[in-house]
Amino acid sequence: MPERLTYTIHLPQFEGPFDLLLFFIERDEIDIYDIPINKLIHDFLDYIHQMESLNIELASEFILFVSTLMRIKARMLLPRREVDASGQEIDPRQELVNKILEYKKYKQVAAEMAQREAEHQQQVRRGNVLRDLEQVGETMAEGTEVQTLTLFKLMKAYQKALIRLDQRLNKPQHVVMRYHYTMENSREFMVNLVSSHRTLPFATLFEHFENRMHAIFLFLAILELVQQGLIGLLTGEGYNNFILEYRPPVALPVETVSVN
Repeated sequence: MPERLTYTIHLPQFEGPFDLLLFFIERDEIDIYDIPINKLIHDFLDYIHQMESLNIELASEFILFVSTLMRIKARMLLPRREVDASGQEIDPRQELVNKILEYKKYKQVAAEMAQREAEHQQQVRRGNVLRDLEQVGETMAEGTEVQTLTLFKLMKAYQKALIRLDQRLNKPQHVVMRYHYTMENSREFMVNLVSSHRTLPFATLFEHFENRMHAIFLFLAILELVQQGLIGLLTGEGYNNFILEYRPPVALPVETVSVN
C-alpha cells in the first residue's frame, strides 16, 4: 500500500460543503432544479482528493456531504420511485434543492450582516479601550504620569492582550491525509473482487474498506458498475440485504462477410 502523506494546512476559500456546492453550481451554470448528482459527486471527491490545503474539520463535513449525494444517487437508481400522497413521483433531489435555496438565503443575510459590522467598526465609539491606549501613547512623553487612563480600562486592555496571546499560541493545527484512491482503480478493484466470487453479499464489503474515504470511492464505483451492467443487485434474505452479482460484458457477434 502506498505511503500516505500528511500536511499541516488551512483552507480559507470554502466554509463548508454547501459553500463549495454553490461554487460548482455557479461555475458550471447548473440548474438548481435539475442537479446532475453524479457530476457533483465526482467534483466533490476530486476536490477532497486533490486539494493540498484542506482543513480536517471541513474534510469530515465534505465526506458526510458526499455520502448524502451518494444516497440520493442510489435512490434515483431504484426501479420503483417514491410517490407522495397525491400519487406524484418524488424527486430524490428535492430535499437537496430546498437546502440549497435555504443556504443561499442564509449566505445573503450573512453577507449583509458582515457589511453592517464592517461599517459599524469604522465608527469611533466612546470608551474604546484600544483607542484610548493609542491616544495616550501618542500624547505622553517618557516618564509622564498617566492620569487620563483609569485602572479599569488598563486591566481590560491587558485582559484582551492576554486573550489574543492565548489564541495565537494555542491556534489549532489540522492534519489532513492524502489518499491514493481514484475512481478508475476503485472500479477495477470492485470488478476483480465481485468476479472472483461471482456473487458477493453487500454486507461483507466492510471487510475490504480501509477507511471512510475508501468506502466512499468503492460505493461510488459500485453505482457506476451497476449502471454499466457489469454488476447486478440481487435481493437477499432479510431486510435491506443485497447481493452483488458479476455480469461479464456480452461480446458482440462478429459479422462474416463473404467475398464472391
